[in-house]
Amino acid sequence: MPGAREIAYLSLERCEKQKKYSNLEIDSQVKRYGLKGAEKSLYVSLMYGVTERLLTLDFIIGALSSRPLEKLDARVLIPLRLGLYQLIFMDRIPESAAVDESVKIANVKSKRALGGFVNAILRSYQRALGGKRTSCVGEILSFEPFKSRFEALGEYARLSVKYSYPEWLVKMLSTAYSADCATKIMSFQNESRGTSFRVNTLKANREKILSLMNERGISVRKTEFSPFGIYCESIEISLISDLLDNGEIFVQDEASQLASLTLGATPESITLDCCACPGGKSFSSAILMENRGRVISCDLHESKLSLIESGAKRLGIDIITTQAADSSVYNSSLIGENNTADFVLCDVPCSGLGVIAKKPEIRYKDKSDLERLPDIGLKILKNCSGYVRPGGTLVYSTCTLNPEENENNIKRFLENNDLFEPVEFNFTSDDGRMIESTHGILTLFPHIHGTDGFFIAKMKRKI
Repeated sequence: MPGAREIAYLSLERCEKQKKYSNLEIDSQVKRYGLKGAEKSLYVSLMYGVTERLLTLDFIIGALSSRPLEKLDARVLIPLRLGLYQLIFMDRIPESAAVDESVKIANVKSKRALGGFVNAILRSYQRALGGKRTSCVGEILSFEPFKSRFEALGEYARLSVKYSYPEWLVKMLSTAYSADCATKIMSFQNESRGTSFRVNTLKANREKILSLMNERGISVRKTEFSPFGIYCESIEISLISDLLDNGEIFVQDEASQLASLTLGATPESITLDCCACPGGKSFSSAILMENRGRVISCDLHESKLSLIESGAKRLGIDIITTQAADSSVYNSSLIGENNTADFVLCDVPCSGLGVIAKKPEIRYKDKSDLERLPDIGLKILKNCSGYVRPGGTLVYSTCTLNPEENENNIKRFLENNDLFEPVEFNFTSDDGRMIESTHGILTLFPHIHGTDGFFIAKMKRKI
């Protein structure tokens, strides 16, 4: 069986060619090769790390290589990225191992002996730092031959290299929230990949689950604002597989939990989740409803609905019905009598810029891919607002930090729809810290709230 580094090489090559999400590729290869323990940890770290730091690594390689970066074959470029990542960000790995294993991969994957080139570049990096080993990118960039090349760049380009975010995205975040806020967002999303779980209170309570996890040696804490969440900085899923299989908990970021709490579905009500897959918010709503009432979970892709159905069964929820539907088009038979719901959630398709910590390749999307998303989200919101009964609640949410998809869409909606008005909402932590909406909207920032980057807007239909 190939080792973790070679598997990482193959996975990185597939992700680059096929535009696959790294988390899905990781899950697939861990199962395929039965990776466990140190080998699994090394593979996962290399996959996420190289993907996350791609622009930084390529800048360093470009500064050291006599050949232009775009001329380097993937069979040499990927081993170089793997080797550099280990030298910079994995100080527990001996430098000799980082270099030698990368050279071996280059030789194995190339019909030509490219290992010598990989060895020369990695040794040049070590010499450039004078034998010093540091994971501080800013410090690395202060050494020649990186310094002069780096200082010649513009402001956004320097931040792009330092945080490995494309220049257009650095500019967008800086313009929307300030340069200081942008750097904090990027830094946080490069460092944090914890996992949050939502306790299924139909079967368990948070204190019991916390106690069980602590007994198993898992470092956990309560989520700060959601009263049903548990956060783990790092976890081996096999340690809690029974809790997941029994439906006592399920994976859901605290921000998504807060979106469901904002919706506030109550027992015996009718709730419509318009873009439901993979189902977390439908599950949370059904649990808040004490499994009494009706939840209609819609998704454009019929093939994905089985995820919701199997999840509901595992969680002991029987009030969810699924339906394939285009939520941007009115469906007169969607809900039934009167075709209105008490609670409607529009968690619309978005650019996903708030979940880069979990899916690092999202940052490398082409800017043009984002341009159509605000109109799609607004179209869904406009259509689904028609399902809200008089006096009912409408929530719009995204997992992105793009004002065009967020605040601007709510502004456009309300300016042209006098049936709805904003509703203020807030959340308070156990220690009294509060976060609250302004004009019915709330943006959750990773570096401030410790959640995914997320946007929530709450509105009420007038009676």
